[in-house]
Amino acid sequence: MDSGFGYVVILLLPFLLLVFMMYTQRKRAQQIQALQAGLVIGDEVVTTSGLYGTVVALDERVVTLDTGNGVTVRYDRRAIGSHASEVA
Repeated sequence: MDSGFGYVVILLLPFLLLVFMMYTQRKRAQQIQALQAGLVIGDEVVTTSGLYGTVVALDERVVTLDTGNGVTVRYDRRAIGSHASEVA
């Protein structure tokens, strides 16, 4: 009788791990979507590729970042990964 319970636990652990991983991934995706939707001019951000910059212009799909010395680059909003203060 005890060995049956052991088999159930062994089969249940990978399933619970998958559920936990899906939950945490979904939560992180929601946080990123909220960040990207809430961008305002002046925010210091980091792109998913690691570029630091300050938001100088916003469009529905495009964010223009000032990376310093007057250099500006355009990125898709989905490329913004986090605020610079969260990384440091």
